[in-house]
Amino acid sequence: MTDKIKYFEAIGRRKTARARVRLYPTTTSLSFEINGKKLEEYFGTGEMLALVKNVISASNKFKVSGHLLGGGIHSQAEALRHGIARALCKIDPRSKVTIKKTGALTRDSRSKERRKFGLKKARKAPKWSKR
Repeated sequence: MTDKIKYFEAIGRRKTARARVRLYPTTTSLSFEINGKKLEEYFGTGEMLALVKNVISASNKFKVSGHLLGGGIHSQAEALRHGIARALCKIDPRSKVTIKKTGALTRDSRSKERRKFGLKKARKAPKWSKR
C-alpha cells in the first residue's frame, strides 16, 4: 500500500467565517470549487477574486476545494485566503516566509464587539437628556 497523500487540508478563519480548504495536487492547471460552485460564481466581484488568488500562484497545479460557513461574503473570502495559505505551508514549509510577507498567514482576529446593557450598540449611547 502506498503512503501517497491525496490532499492537504487546513482551516482558515475570519470574524465568524470558517473555511475548510483542501488542496488536491493535479497535473492540470489551477482550479477552484467553493461550496460546489466555481470561484467566479461564488465571489462575484474582482476584488474578492484577487484577494483569494493573490496567495496561490497560477503556476501551482492544485484543485482547491473549499467549504465555507458563517460570516459575510468578504469574511468568507478572507477565511478562504487564510486556509489556502496554511495548506500551502503544510505542502512546502520553505514557502512560509514568502506567504507570510503577503499577510495571508496571519489570522485577522478582529470581530464585532458585544452589545452592553444600557447602550444601543457596543458603544453608542442613547441621546442624553437633562430631564
